[in-house]
Amino acid sequence: MENRTFLAIGIAVALLIGIIAVFMASSAPDGLESTALIVQGQKTLTGTAHQDAAIHENTDGRFSYSAPMPDYSLGQKLGPTGGIVAIVLGILLAFGLIFGISKLLVARKKAKQAETNQ
Repeated sequence: MENRTFLAIGIAVALLIGIIAVFMASSAPDGLESTALIVQGQKTLTGTAHQDAAIHENTDGRFSYSAPMPDYSLGQKLGPTGGIVAIVLGILLAFGLIFGISKLLVARKKAKQAETNQ
């Protein structure tokens, strides 16, 4: 299989999984968000989170940020469509970064090889 074909199939599969994931994702917080709710006492390990639970954090003197696409969406107005757009953009951005870094590393390796051959 040619590299370009393999790459195109890989991107297509990643996009397909990402689009399907929007409709299969749970609306209940899990992972890091769930852990934050447990630490703050708004959720227990054996019970469900409060309906109006929100993460409140004291960030004085610490680094904090806002995600450009929180919860993999573009807001409530777009609904699942916003989620699809956010995931497609994220996949393409990740691919672009990895592709760019790999091109830089290959060019650097070729430059080193050319330098040692002289």
